[in-house]
Amino acid sequence: MKKKHMDYLLFISVIIISIFGIIMIYSASSIWAEFKYQDAFKYVKQQGLFFLVGIFVMMFASRINLQFLKKKANLILGVCFLLLVLVLIPGIGTIRNGSRSWFGIGGFGIQPSEFAKLGLIIFVSKYLTRNQKNMTDVKKGALPIFLVIGIFFLLIMLEPDFGTAMVMALTLIALIFISGLKISFFVKLGVLGLAGIACLIIAAPYRMARIVSFLNPWSDPLGSGYQIIQSLYAIGPGGLLGQGFLNSRQKHFYLPEPQTDFIFSIISEEFGFLGVLIVCGFFLFIFYRMIRIALRSNDLFCKYLAFGLAFGILIQASLNLAVVVGLIPVTGVTLPFFSYGGSSLLISMISVGLVLNVSRE
Repeated sequence: MKKKHMDYLLFISVIIISIFGIIMIYSASSIWAEFKYQDAFKYVKQQGLFFLVGIFVMMFASRINLQFLKKKANLILGVCFLLLVLVLIPGIGTIRNGSRSWFGIGGFGIQPSEFAKLGLIIFVSKYLTRNQKNMTDVKKGALPIFLVIGIFFLLIMLEPDFGTAMVMALTLIALIFISGLKISFFVKLGVLGLAGIACLIIAAPYRMARIVSFLNPWSDPLGSGYQIIQSLYAIGPGGLLGQGFLNSRQKHFYLPEPQTDFIFSIISEEFGFLGVLIVCGFFLFIFYRMIRIALRSNDLFCKYLAFGLAFGILIQASLNLAVVVGLIPVTGVTLPFFSYGGSSLLISMISVGLVLNVSRE
């Protein structure tokens, strides 16, 4: 059968949104980078390098044999598991912002939990393909795969990285949900999950502080509530058209490291409601194109893979936006294609590349 062209609208959208992200990283980080490194382009140059590498890996992922990827799914998952174990070992893993979740390589950092998300989507897609008939049986179909997910969730929580663990869990639950598993199982899982989250929050004082600051940020305006208050101060004055590019006030040492988790606050401040609509519109369009490709695929593995990758990007973006506007407590989740961070950008572009690969079939 003759192969089709890849989905160019999806490809172009991702390139545009990534370039916009780099521009906003410059706007958000230039003041801080000039003060700390005497180089206003410090973060932009690093993100730009990852963007160029990202284009290469996206094109590579768009041409790799997906059946070969399916065949090697167990090996990929095993490598991800090994990396998550190694990063927890003092002397190997690097601590950043209180979390031992990085491998330091020169001036760069690699976050294995980001790669684990992708590895799990590939593995679960293969599992669902081979156990399609068993998924109606909770014991034979659901429990084995949820056990695997639980092990990876625990490893990521040991770093600890609650945000990444939640994105991973929600993405895989959404993927398993469309496989035909009984809704009653997800209701029970939801109750169990809420109880587990409550225990995790109670077990860690800093998580409880985030909950308190979420309910009333002004109860500790210089401590646990500081980030969300400064984020809202950035969003509030944005108005319809914003303060103008490079004119953010909150990036002047008010909002901590605005180029990462809270970059959307700077976008809202500088481009206003119009900027918010543009960013949300791009994410919805990318999600729509990815879901469209998944629905049109005739191969079950490719279909599950495309669905999982689409869910991953949308869920991560939604959690980040919800945090920034104060709808949920701070989770430490980055905004795909926008936030500064090589691992996040590379995984997002690889994900799109794999969906582009599906679109060729």
